[in-house]
Amino acid sequence: MSFGDLIARWPFLKQIAAGGDGTGLEAMTDRTRALRPRHEGADIARSICPYCGVGCGQLIFHRDGRLISVEGDPGSPISEGHLCPKGAATYELLTHPGRATRVRYRAPRSREWRDLDLETAMDMVADRVWTSRERHFEESAMTAEGPLPLMQCRSIAHLGGATLDNEENYLIRKLFTGGLGMVAISNQARI
Repeated sequence: MSFGDLIARWPFLKQIAAGGDGTGLEAMTDRTRALRPRHEGADIARSICPYCGVGCGQLIFHRDGRLISVEGDPGSPISEGHLCPKGAATYELLTHPGRATRVRYRAPRSREWRDLDLETAMDMVADRVWTSRERHFEESAMTAEGPLPLMQCRSIAHLGGATLDNEENYLIRKLFTGGLGMVAISNQARI
């Protein structure tokens, strides 16, 4: 390659010749122009950010069963493509090597943790909820005027996550108060 060809490829001279403002193709090297987005050609799934109750839209880019990138969804009427710092960190939430991927259980007074399969863990939770309800459920309380119907269980509580929507919270409230008699139900959807 001659010296003249080398000088002609210099971005500054291209910018002067093209009359650009230094932000266009004339200011880029061949290597820069050859760069492609990391998610080019990937499949896209629309999702909702898992961190709070706002419901910002996310685009999940994936290829061959692997997550490539998570970005704000410009088509979302809620967030219009923007994500807060927590939402922008969703990729790492899903791919971090320290992420919990199995159920860990430590028996009472034990010093050792052991792995459980999800089905076993769910059965343990259900058994303990039902046992506690059976043991502590109060149908009525005696007052000076006579028995007062209570139909409550004060030994179990529920704290909902921030990503639950109104409909899910309504169903939880109906199931846990009407079905199980819980009186301590709250939701941490405080933004």
